[in-house]
Amino acid sequence: MLSVRRSAGAFVAVAIGVALVTAATLLLASGRPQVPDRLAQAAVVVQSPEAGTAADSFAPTRPWSATRAAELVGRLAGLPGVAAAVPDRTFYAQPLVDGRPPATDGQREDAHQGHGWSSARLGGLRLTAGEPPRRPGEVVVDRALGLRSGAAVTLLTAAGPEAYTVTGLVDAPGVHVADEVAAALAPGVRAIGLVLAPDVDPEQLAVAARGVVGGDGRVLTGDRRGALEPRGDARTRWIGMQVLTATAALAGFVTVFVAASTFAFTVAQRRRELGLLRAVGATPRQVRRMVYAEALAVGASAGLVGLLVGAALAPALGRLLVDVGFEPATFRVRYEHWPVAVSLTAGPVIALLAVWSASRRAARVRPLEALREAAVEQRPIGRLRVAAGALLLAAGAALSLATATSDDAHDGATYALYAVMALVTGATVLAPAVVGPTVRLLRSPVRRRGGAIGLLVRAGALTATRRTASTAAPVLLTVAFAVLVSGMVLTTTAAYTAGRADNVNAGWVVVPDRAPGLSDRAVASTGGTALLPTTVFSTDPGAGVGDLPLNALGVDPAGFAAANRVLTVVAGSLDDLRGDDTVVLTASAAPAVGLPPEPYPVVFADGERVSLSVVAVVTDDSIPGDLLLPRAVVRAHDPSALTSAVYVRDRIDPPVGARIVDVPGWAAEADRAEDRLVWLFTLLLIGVSAGYGAIAVANTVLLAAAGRAADLRLIRLAGATRRQVLWLVTAESALVVLIGAVLGGAVAFAGLLSIRAGLAEQVGAPVGLVVPWPVIGGVVGFCLLLAVVASVLPTWRLLRHRPARSPVGVIAG
Repeated sequence: MLSVRRSAGAFVAVAIGVALVTAATLLLASGRPQVPDRLAQAAVVVQSPEAGTAADSFAPTRPWSATRAAELVGRLAGLPGVAAAVPDRTFYAQPLVDGRPPATDGQREDAHQGHGWSSARLGGLRLTAGEPPRRPGEVVVDRALGLRSGAAVTLLTAAGPEAYTVTGLVDAPGVHVADEVAAALAPGVRAIGLVLAPDVDPEQLAVAARGVVGGDGRVLTGDRRGALEPRGDARTRWIGMQVLTATAALAGFVTVFVAASTFAFTVAQRRRELGLLRAVGATPRQVRRMVYAEALAVGASAGLVGLLVGAALAPALGRLLVDVGFEPATFRVRYEHWPVAVSLTAGPVIALLAVWSASRRAARVRPLEALREAAVEQRPIGRLRVAAGALLLAAGAALSLATATSDDAHDGATYALYAVMALVTGATVLAPAVVGPTVRLLRSPVRRRGGAIGLLVRAGALTATRRTASTAAPVLLTVAFAVLVSGMVLTTTAAYTAGRADNVNAGWVVVPDRAPGLSDRAVASTGGTALLPTTVFSTDPGAGVGDLPLNALGVDPAGFAAANRVLTVVAGSLDDLRGDDTVVLTASAAPAVGLPPEPYPVVFADGERVSLSVVAVVTDDSIPGDLLLPRAVVRAHDPSALTSAVYVRDRIDPPVGARIVDVPGWAAEADRAEDRLVWLFTLLLIGVSAGYGAIAVANTVLLAAAGRAADLRLIRLAGATRRQVLWLVTAESALVVLIGAVLGGAVAFAGLLSIRAGLAEQVGAPVGLVVPWPVIGGVVGFCLLLAVVASVLPTWRLLRHRPARSPVGVIAG
């Protein structure tokens, strides 16, 4: 049967894998959208119509106009059982502390949002001091700011700094102003909350509300109100889901990989034992069933341990995800049944998948193996294994080609990850065939410098290619994933940064400082070219998708053309972008080739429907959006829109809420928050793969050292000193790590080259390959250290005593 020592590596690998799967699935099950606090007391919420397609996870809803919202509020308030119908308005408003916005590290999105005071009723918000705001210039703020009733405060709005008087305090982030002020700053309405009278059934009232709204919105109750959570929280939650899914998938893949390597190594060491079983009458089927039973026992026991560990760690991991930005502040861990069922099943399934190849090899052991004392491997790898390895390499090459020709960044990254999985598995399957040629390349250096130890290392690797390949496999996996993931992130970041900087014709860029955007007053003081983003909704019936959200930019045509190096007009003229009813479209947003003669209808952020005249069409890569509008038009329809950046020729003193950076610095910072999350995700994946690699390297090297006790004693009897034997096992470990690192590096570089080609296709320019040499050095050094320690320590313990004199020496004496 499988000994505890031999099964320890597989047990640890499966237990850690199940623990990660348990924690990830529990966190995934807990990642449901949360009802915003400001709407928690509204048992029924009417939301404005959805926009976009089913694939648009973060598309905003199309707002109602002020007229339509007032009509709906009146009709909903008249329903039996409705105590109040309150429109929820949201706009940008941020208190200034000591003349500037407060630090935003760890601050929630609603900390710089304003609402009308009537919205406080939807969240059950109560004053802790003072009175509600009733007139313009009055505001209720969070008491955490340290202000008191009657104090003066400056709010930074889209127009600029405005003076307000604090009339009351609440225990909630954000600010609340008089309803008439909120209606002016946010004329468009996306949600109407219904406060119900006591003992009214929300579901029954929802039916009546649907009769009022019809197709112009949807009615939400219970947990379905989670659809109203802020878009930033929804996007953060989605990022967390991708991280957890990828971690669980990688954990499952690497666990099967490591456990399979351990089982294969164990079966190779038990060939004589299995041969004895065959010699006494055991059939191949019985041997296979025995190996499966041993693996099932390991998987079930390790799965139970992993389940308990993962469930215990889930709350701490949930808090960590919130702290680093992979989950919103409202995230809470919930224990549900299906993650437990999945985790209990994962242990045995992983073990059975991992032992499949080893069980087939065990069943092929012949009875004569019981009489063979030599450790030399007589049989080369089988044809089926060669065919499987070649098929995997071909699949990896095909996926690499798909990566190189992909014009979508997300698809390219997905193809690259699958390509490396296929290439890693294929390289591992064919590793025994590669070990021989690789070692023979070292023949000349060994003869010149290696001496007797070098010859023994080379001979041992050539005569035990399966053992060498099994030991190198975890190094291959660790190096391949670490190099690919880190190289992909660094190369992608550098490519997009360089492309973004090349597109701008300016010396400096004014960007927000501790604020989500720049106010109009800040923009006016710079004298540069500004971009004022907003979201509009296309209502063209010919599109066939209903209301489609589009990213619009409010610009000054002349300044924008001068600051944009890649602007390419394919029809019309940018000079005609003026007045209240003109628009410039990208080629993909245009309903037809050339200038469409018919008007282009859109709905603005205030809910107003306007028909625009298309005056020009530009290429898709000309602008960072879907269409261009005159800046004054955007401001008229979206009073809370904030400028994202201002391009200036010379360095200036930045205004309040802004700072100035050079163009390369701006390009590097443009996606800094997202790049930070991506790099944290990268470190997580590298940590998972390196952790498993450490387990696998240590386990296989320990098993190899224990299985070679007789060989090492014989070398000592032949006259080698203890130091020479220790150098021998050290050199063998270094050779194994070198083989694994070379194969893993080759696989990773194949993936990186395809990623570079795909990026060049996307950005339309040559892309330099960023090689993560620190990561390569760190991972290879880590594997080498583990391999040396895991081989030297048992060897040192084995050689603590002097070897007995050989019979030849006794006779000679």
